[in-house]
Amino acid sequence: MTTDVWLPVDATEIEGLPAPSEGGLTYRYWNGGDYPGDPADCVFYGVPYMIDPEVCARPLSAMTSLRVVQTLTAGVDHVLPAVERLAPGVQLCNARGVHEASTAELALTLTLASLRGIPRFVEGQRVQEWRQGFNPALADKSVLIVGYGAIGSAIEDRLAGFECARVARVARSERTTERGLVHPLSELPRLLADADVVILSTPLTTSTRGLVNADFLGRMKDGALLVNVSRGPVVDTKALLAELESGRLTAALDVTDPEPLPAGHPLWQAPGVLISPHVGGPTSAFLPRAKRLLSGQVNRYAAGEPLVNVVLTTS
Repeated sequence: MTTDVWLPVDATEIEGLPAPSEGGLTYRYWNGGDYPGDPADCVFYGVPYMIDPEVCARPLSAMTSLRVVQTLTAGVDHVLPAVERLAPGVQLCNARGVHEASTAELALTLTLASLRGIPRFVEGQRVQEWRQGFNPALADKSVLIVGYGAIGSAIEDRLAGFECARVARVARSERTTERGLVHPLSELPRLLADADVVILSTPLTTSTRGLVNADFLGRMKDGALLVNVSRGPVVDTKALLAELESGRLTAALDVTDPEPLPAGHPLWQAPGVLISPHVGGPTSAFLPRAKRLLSGQVNRYAAGEPLVNVVLTTS
């Protein structure tokens, strides 16, 4: 029986893991370098965080005893194709509970910075110019959150104190929450026309890839702000560039397509765009939450208990 658990954090730094003598597990640290053991002996794979997706997926085909793949990301698109090719019964789990706070903070940061003209003030400081003027406020604005999972809900938590005129919510299917109705994707055309700020927090799936296309953008009201903290390919970059260059829309992007955004790409110089380099998750809040998730999941696996955050079981 194989018992190797590959973790992207040294097991000695994670509190609460089952002791090897108790759980019968062997912990091996791997963060993208040489393999710490035979992949065929790995039963639980904690996917490294913020390294090349191809490196993350590389050992999977050789992990013939694998039962659990645990990412430290909210999205699983970087390992999903490789996981789907595995033998039946492997559970793929995401990092729900790890990134909500940090990503929601950044969504609000980008929204406020873009509306209030912070990039212009930063440039003014650099050249010692006093650049006054009126800017939009978030107060009294209508906000539309596209992708109302844990991160979308956390974003609305943080919008609560900003006196928005209204917050509308969209997800794959309709449901009712404590805050009110979550609209289905089919209602996007109607909702877009009313939104001053559209925040994207949807996972990247076959149905959301290219969701924000020329038609989507064309339905947004003049002067609206698009904020993307989901995945770059959710947005059609060419269509967005056309709207930015016309001056009709503005955007604040933590993710882009392509990514990393190469030097010389027209998005860098497009008018009305604020870009951050995919930093929604990596903050001081990440590591403590990631360790707690890994500890909890390994304990559940060792005890034969149901795992949390299961997004797929191979068949």
